[in-house]
Amino acid sequence: MASSSSATEGLGLSEEDYEVMYGSESGWVEARSSCDHLPSLSADLSHIPPPNTPCHTCQHPSENWLCLSCKQVLCSRFVNKHMLHHFTHTNHSIALSFSDLSVWCFSCDAYLDAQLIPQLRPVHQLAYIMKFAEPPPLPLIQHQPSSATSD
Repeated sequence: MASSSSATEGLGLSEEDYEVMYGSESGWVEARSSCDHLPSLSADLSHIPPPNTPCHTCQHPSENWLCLSCKQVLCSRFVNKHMLHHFTHTNHSIALSFSDLSVWCFSCDAYLDAQLIPQLRPVHQLAYIMKFAEPPPLPLIQHQPSSATSD
């Protein structure tokens, strides 16, 4: 990534404004583009429960996650922590949030970029279509300036 001073010039932002928008205080989390736990994914992620499926354990209707290993739907750590308990008992690492369609790896303790990781893209697209009844927008491709200079 470019230094913040060159980035601020291109965006017309002061260093302070840039740090607030893009720095650690912004709350922005960079999703990983790879994960060692992808081999644990279910072989059939083309058939998943609908996004409004309640938690398998407590029947809570929202904040639920889909285990991408066994396809069980369980609630988040902000409800009754059933997906977290599932991970600790089964070591099924990767789950998709039915709330915001983010993908989390419990073993890596990180979000995964489902649009960049080929093994996750189909299930992410399917969940998006099931939730919004339309395909997801194409991901934005960031243009990386060429390091070569012309003389």
